[in-house]
Parts: sequence; structure tokens; C-alpha cells
Amino acid sequence: MLDRAETNETAVPTRHKSTRREYSAPPERNSNVTKKLTSAVLLSVLLSTLAFAQSEEEELSARQVAALVQSFYDQTNSFHAEFRQTQFTKVYDRTERARGTVVFEKPGRMRWDYADPNGQVFVSNGERLSIYQPPDEGEEHGQLIERPVSEDQLPLAFSFLTGTGRLDRDFRMRLLDPEREGARSGYVLELRPRRATPHYEKVLFFVRVVQQGGERAGVIHRVLIIDAAGNRNRFDFRRMRFNREVESDTFNFTAPTGTQRVRP
Repeated sequence: MLDRAETNETAVPTRHKSTRREYSAPPERNSNVTKKLTSAVLLSVLLSTLAFAQSEEEELSARQVAALVQSFYDQTNSFHAEFRQTQFTKVYDRTERARGTVVFEKPGRMRWDYADPNGQVFVSNGERLSIYQPPDEGEEHGQLIERPVSEDQLPLAFSFLTGTGRLDRDFRMRLLDPEREGARSGYVLELRPRRATPHYEKVLFFVRVVQQGGERAGVIHRVLIIDAAGNRNRFDFRRMRFNREVESDTFNFTAPTGTQRVRP
């Protein structure tokens, strides 16, 4: 996703060869109804502000961490964030970096806008993925690559955010040592797909378990995708916002006039 010359499937496709509040609960008249209302309002606060403290409770198991993550993201309809990407390609011993903004919306939609000088755009409507690559220096037109989402790494690895995947159903999981993985705190959840995929071998979720009142949530702030060849594709998220309105045309992309279209 960083360089058109990458040869592994974690990278951007190369040029086609044929082309060159605070909340006070109401009196507890009905215990079950009140609990549901309290939970819903607190969750709304968590999702909209993400202003709560990191939990200092007892150590959790991998499945407990995954359940907190799944529960939190099950109740999000949209996700906005800034991201920084660090991609290591083993065969070239090369590390490249990029940044931009990302939007996810259920069901299945996502959009990645890369800042200059990268300038690429990745848009998925839930069925097809469109990848726009601006022209290189000296070129007049860029190219637009279109293919099914099932043929790309990102829609698969981020399926929990788009509402198309479940961690307990789709992955085998275990916890790794956070310090060894470069995390100062929180949990590192390693996920290996139950069904083999050529697009990645495992995904690491860097999770902060946070709480406000009696509510806890598992919030992912970093995702690391590792493929069978040892290539590493890392995304760090900041300024995360949940359940915000998404503009209606976000997942429609119109390429500039003259853009060459490439389809499989």
C-alpha cells in the first residue's frame, strides 16, 4: 500500500504489466430496563468521546480480551481516525511509512485516504475494492485497480470494524507479551485465521481495556498484519471517533478523467 513496486500481497498492487457526560441513572423502578438504559447511555459516552480511564483490574484471558473488543465494536456503526502506517518488506529489508485518514462504516464499507506525497485512495463498498494510484512523476494519468474485497488483505484483516467478521468464530487466539511486542501497557492479542488465507498469516491487535463507571471496553489502537513471508504491515490509530455521521458519498470514488482502469 506504500509502494507500487512491492511484490508481496500486503503491499499496494503494482502497476498492471500490460500498462506501463456524565450520566445519572433514573430511579431503579425496573431493574432490567434501568440496567439496559444505563449501559446504552454509558456506551454512547464511551463511543463518542473515548474519554475514560485504562482499567487496572485483574489480568484477562485472550478470550476475555477478544470478547471486550468484539462487544465494543459490535455497538459501533462507524469509525473515523487518523492513521500512520509502517510497512516492512522482508525481501528488500525495506521499511516505508505513510499517513492519512480512514473511515469504516457498517456493513462492509471503508475508505483510506493517504496524505501526500503518497496520494492513494482505497475505497470499498462492501463488495468491491477500488484502489486509486495517482500518476508517477512524468506521467499524465494514474490508474484505478478494481477487484473483489475477498482478494485483498485490508478488508479481511479489518472485518471486525466493518461488521463482517467475528473474532471468536474466525480466529484462533492467544495473548503475547506486550513488552516484547513494543507495547508499554495493555494487551497484545494474536489472531490466526481458522481458514488459511494467502493474504496474511496472523494479525496482532494492540488493545487497551478501558472503563467508565461499571462499563469496560476493549479499544484497538494498533493493528499489525504479518504474512507468511515475514512482511509486516502496521497501522497506528489516533484521534479515534465512533458513531459519527458519515457523509453519503464517502464510499463513492470518481477517478480523474483519463485514469486507466485495471480489472482482474
